[in-house]
Amino acid sequence: MTQELYLQAKAWPFEEAKKIYNKIQKQTPKKGFVLFETGYGPSGLPHIGTFGEVVRTTFVMNAFKKIAPEIPAKMICVSDDIDGLRKVPENIPNQDLIRRNLGKPLTSVPDPFGTHNSYGEHMNSRLKAFLDSFGFEYEFISATEKYKSGAYDATMLKVLEKYQELMDLMLPTLGTERQETYSPFMPIDVESGVVIDKGVKSINKEKGTIIYQDLAGKEKEIAVTAGNCKLQWKIDFGARWFTFGVDYEIYGKDHAPNEQIYRQVCQILGGKPPINFTYEMFLSDSGEKISKSKGNGISVEDWLKYAPAESMSLFMYQKPKTAKRLYFDVIPKAMDEYLAFNNSFHAEDEAKKLENPVFHIHNGKVEQQNFALSYSLILNLASACNPENDDVLWGFISKYQAGLNKNSSPLLSKMVNNAINYYNDFIKANKKYRQASENEKIALKELVKALENLPKEHKNDANELQTLVFSVGKNHGYENNIRDWFLALYQILLGQDQGPRLGSFISLFGLNNFVKLAEEKIF
Repeated sequence: MTQELYLQAKAWPFEEAKKIYNKIQKQTPKKGFVLFETGYGPSGLPHIGTFGEVVRTTFVMNAFKKIAPEIPAKMICVSDDIDGLRKVPENIPNQDLIRRNLGKPLTSVPDPFGTHNSYGEHMNSRLKAFLDSFGFEYEFISATEKYKSGAYDATMLKVLEKYQELMDLMLPTLGTERQETYSPFMPIDVESGVVIDKGVKSINKEKGTIIYQDLAGKEKEIAVTAGNCKLQWKIDFGARWFTFGVDYEIYGKDHAPNEQIYRQVCQILGGKPPINFTYEMFLSDSGEKISKSKGNGISVEDWLKYAPAESMSLFMYQKPKTAKRLYFDVIPKAMDEYLAFNNSFHAEDEAKKLENPVFHIHNGKVEQQNFALSYSLILNLASACNPENDDVLWGFISKYQAGLNKNSSPLLSKMVNNAINYYNDFIKANKKYRQASENEKIALKELVKALENLPKEHKNDANELQTLVFSVGKNHGYENNIRDWFLALYQILLGQDQGPRLGSFISLFGLNNFVKLAEEKIF
């Protein structure tokens, strides 16, 4: 594909990439590359909403590389692991241990899981495992390491130099009480190990120090460098853009009210703010904003238990500026939509391919799948035969399409195991079969007879089977409300209110197996 074609593309990652291309005036920045940043607050167990930033940033970075392949680009993922832990998350073990260490930097709080040196390190490892599972190209940055190593020292001294300008920016945004205690600097007390939020009394630009009051009321003087202090979060946001020379950052709508503050902080320090993209927040099953501390969303591990990673990438790609529920019931739909986009991609022209989500999910390298089975169809197959293991489902699948097996179709193999997990955890316990009425039994008998009398060449033809089921419904009074006929079949045969396209399901399940299932409900 040509650069001109990429520049004409309308998919949102390309639109964002073009903004960056224009920002840098189509030339390599002085630092030698274009920098994409994403930030992570490791105060609670990682969830997909947090990681959406990395996925979406990658979409834009890859689009930029297509538009400007001659300009180096990279992504950093910064963990704010030096932040003080303010409250105990509800969904972690050893909460008393954490409660005794509140107020300390996350990398100074013991790991409640007992696997790492600190709480912050444990959460960072969760994030990196997620990033690595997607094959992301990134540089991981620990804020603790950067502060303590002196990498932020020049910025900290710059904040001290511009102290009054930054105070003039921030104070009007604060309440009267907070104005009296606010400072851009938050000292980390050597004795208690706690991050002091309201203790700064004065500064000394010449010495590069601040004087603060510790929790016992004792005044102490420390240098702002070498990790003795951290910055208040709004100042830190803009200061990070200045420090690294960030060109692009994505964040949630909750940051929108502070965006101008971040940008002005960066400018006061002498930097040029990046291009920003604000996405809508994810919602829980009850419509609440997802919270790391409440754990009311889906973890990465949860999603990958029930569907391949491609479906999670698609969910992140679609409508980033629209609020969406992020709960378990969205997973099957996301997987089937991924399969549909993948299937259509290979028949599209080059311009159309750039608008297809799978182009961005796979960075243009989209593998054509060798099967025509949907996730929902496999899920309903599991529902019909209640499998103890995946061999049961593969028995049906291998008969349905010759050559399909666990080795020849790795994505399908994942889908089969994921569907069994989903069935066992969400469908099995909620199945409610109902008795067929006398009229429904008569219709089912006709359906069984019609299936048995089908010509041999049509017994595995999904379209013929679908037409037959439809025709039987019309013959029994469902002509004007055919949905009720299919609903009756789902409720009577599968014990659920929703189901697959029955022609495809009968073809996969096997006509004789379906007949046997129907006869069990008739007699």
